[in-house]
Amino acid sequence: MDEPCIFSDDSDIAIGRKVAIMSLGETYVTVQGWVGSEPDFKEVGGNTPRATFRIGSTPRQFDRNTGLYVDKPTTWFNVECWRVLAQNAFESVHVGQPVIVTGRLRTHEWTDEAGESRSRVVLEAFSLGHDLTRGTATFTKTAARPSGASGPAGGPPGAALSAVPSAGPVETTASPFPADEYSTAPLPLTATSDAA
Repeated sequence: MDEPCIFSDDSDIAIGRKVAIMSLGETYVTVQGWVGSEPDFKEVGGNTPRATFRIGSTPRQFDRNTGLYVDKPTTWFNVECWRVLAQNAFESVHVGQPVIVTGRLRTHEWTDEAGESRSRVVLEAFSLGHDLTRGTATFTKTAARPSGASGPAGGPPGAALSAVPSAGPVETTASPFPADEYSTAPLPLTATSDAA
């Protein structure tokens, strides 16, 4: 059975456990690549959202003989997202988009119908975003949800998010410094010079 990733949960308990969970022997990676398949959304156990998709990462290297950059072989990763990250990934990520995924590598093992042992390596994501060196994106903050709620069983992706009343998407902006630390006097929009 798949073990849910605690990093994609938005609870205070999960956030507080991040440092305790990171241990020796875990393989953490950050992959920059392109989405190769539309996310597949499922609810595991009837109430835990999971989204899976593939990304391909193709390194480029300068060839001194030709004076051009050449593509090296593409490495493909199966990405798994859990809980809120799964819902947001399903609604935000599409084939052909450049993304950056941070997570840990896991090996999933099972026995097929013929009795053969099978395994595959999965990148279990705990952070995912568009690669802004390749384009622009618009961020909309996810509405808060009740503690422990992940949506009704069998409901559509994002059902838990839409169940919370809100006046619409909440956009956030970040200030580069605390408001009370610096003067808020507006700067002139045009160059000025002394008349002296």
